[in-house]
Amino acid sequence: MNNILSTPIEYLKGVGPKRGEILRKEAGIFTFGDLLNYFPFRYIDKSAYQKVRDIPHSENAVQLKGQIRGYKEVKFGKGKRLEVKFEDETGYIDLIWFKGGKWITPKLEVGGWVKVYGKAKQYGAKYNIAHPEIEFLKHENEDSLGMQAVYHSGEKLTQLGFSSKGIERIIKQLLPQIKNQIPDFLPDWLIAELNLISREEAMVQIHDPKSYDHAKKAQLRLKFEELFLLQLELLFRKEITKKKIKGIKLDKVGEHFNTFYSEHLPFELTNAQKRVIKEVRADIGSGIHMNRLLQGDVGSGKTLAALMCMLIAIDNGYQACIMAPTEILASQHYTTISKFLKKMDLKVALLTGSTKKAARKELHEQLLSGEINILCGTHALLEDIVQYKDLGLAIIDEQHRFGVAQRSRLWKKNSLPPHILVMTATPIPRTLALTFYGDLDISVIDELPPGRKSVQTTHRLESARLNVFQFVEDEIKKGRQIYIVYPLIQESETLDYQNLMDGFESISRRFPLPKYKVSIVHGKMKPADKDYEMQQFVEGKTHIMVATTVIEVGVNVPNASVMIIESSEKFGLSQLHQLRGRVGRGADQSYCILMTGYKLSEDAKKRLATMVDTNDGFKISEVDLKLRGPGDIMGTQQSGILDLKLADLARDAQLVSLARSKAQELLERDAEMNEKVHQALAHRLRVILKSRPNWSRIS
Repeated sequence: MNNILSTPIEYLKGVGPKRGEILRKEAGIFTFGDLLNYFPFRYIDKSAYQKVRDIPHSENAVQLKGQIRGYKEVKFGKGKRLEVKFEDETGYIDLIWFKGGKWITPKLEVGGWVKVYGKAKQYGAKYNIAHPEIEFLKHENEDSLGMQAVYHSGEKLTQLGFSSKGIERIIKQLLPQIKNQIPDFLPDWLIAELNLISREEAMVQIHDPKSYDHAKKAQLRLKFEELFLLQLELLFRKEITKKKIKGIKLDKVGEHFNTFYSEHLPFELTNAQKRVIKEVRADIGSGIHMNRLLQGDVGSGKTLAALMCMLIAIDNGYQACIMAPTEILASQHYTTISKFLKKMDLKVALLTGSTKKAARKELHEQLLSGEINILCGTHALLEDIVQYKDLGLAIIDEQHRFGVAQRSRLWKKNSLPPHILVMTATPIPRTLALTFYGDLDISVIDELPPGRKSVQTTHRLESARLNVFQFVEDEIKKGRQIYIVYPLIQESETLDYQNLMDGFESISRRFPLPKYKVSIVHGKMKPADKDYEMQQFVEGKTHIMVATTVIEVGVNVPNASVMIIESSEKFGLSQLHQLRGRVGRGADQSYCILMTGYKLSEDAKKRLATMVDTNDGFKISEVDLKLRGPGDIMGTQQSGILDLKLADLARDAQLVSLARSKAQELLERDAEMNEKVHQALAHRLRVILKSRPNWSRIS
């Protein structure tokens, strides 16, 4: 970094040691460079003056220029207030200070020119402005029109003079000193091609823009740079991984794969499943280590595609494992895979925290001897004692639920690291996938298996409850089963629990024994009781399951055709979509009914309308991203990679794609970044790679 930008912040005029300490603690500003990178979050338009006569027609704050015609202090309660008569060529208005008047009075001069900014309020027929910003001008023609930057501040910062205005003041103090101090590290060809302003100009204009247009150009330059560097880092890491990390060569497609494909495939593969298997085959057969993300909606057939990839590993003499975040999901994988392979001579095992000691010992021995071909389990798979004869492929389901250090331990399970296939049923918008998983190759299963019908979704108000119950009765008569889900939110747990129990009682009254059987499942139950109730529903012995979101993952009941979500406005979009995915798993038409009260926020209306309009998880995830932002969707564990100061992945989706394509273009043109035009950028990238160890991924 240049010398002036690395200067400690206390050396800036107007800061000093005491105030420097508070800037370090409260705002993370240690140096001149940090202050320069403390960007405003909005602007106030002060690029034009209004007239006093315009005030009755203005809803916003106004900026006026005129003269002081008089001032006086008036008794007010126990104190005094300052009243200043202000005039321009169109009329008069009073400026009022209830406190702080003693700092302003000495500067007041009848006939003196001032610039005033504030919101006018009406009292009777008159208007006044309380506590306006005031700037004393030397003469009528003195001007400093433009946009005023607004900065995040806080109580402690404000107490020491660093309100937004105070921060603006010290930044303007710094700006003249940065002339010729901020070199560009983006190559000239890229700056010219995208018509970007220089880095130095962007830094000046973002803090002190002459107009909105100038501010926008500065933001565009700095946002693009931020996203471009991130994408370049991810692509560079991906290339390093491919070059440095040798992969196990699984190039044989043999007996197990072919037998399963020709004799035991439960249904015709979709084109999307075929495409994914082809992509994985190409990766694992190349001798380069695979790091691939498999995205697919609930019920799209990811497990079957993953199993066929495992069979390739087995055909090459290796073992495979699949790791899930919960016991219920690990058990479901075990059941599903065992069912698929029941007519084949392969051994599938399950390892979770609940596996008994004796069974565990036997399992460890069989795993080490190579007797076990496929191991399903939870993070118990990561324990040091779990050793394989030869692990060739590791599949991680819903990997955002695992910590990075946990996941990396899979690597040590083989002398050559096993190939990694990461699966998620949470559709991730393209912008997020390019950022969070930018150093993984991405495969997508974007079609449902044949025979699956889309779930019909409707939104119903409380007044329609009797009709909804009648519909439930009709479906039960057809031999179908029903889910009724209640929210359970930590902050209102007691209230939610009460709603769940009240709901259970009213449903039991409407659907009484012995004709109907209603079961209940919630987090406060003992695990054994919960499993019993779940099992009863899976076996078709109960008609209705009343539950909290514990049934979100892991329950596969093809006979369940109706999902009723109570107080659905309290759920996030991705959760609603996951819950809806519990039905529509059989050949019958399935339904999702979103129940709400009458009072709904705008966001809630948008979420419900999206659910009614589409079953496409990717479209839903795009809306979710706009409503919630990236951090919430990906979970806080992943937020370390998103150290973005200006860019917003929801709003700047096009810019993310542009940054990605330009980073790819640069690396295709100069893979090692040796060309003279790329040297400054290469240096910057080296600094980033050093400062951020490659912990963000498994590799």
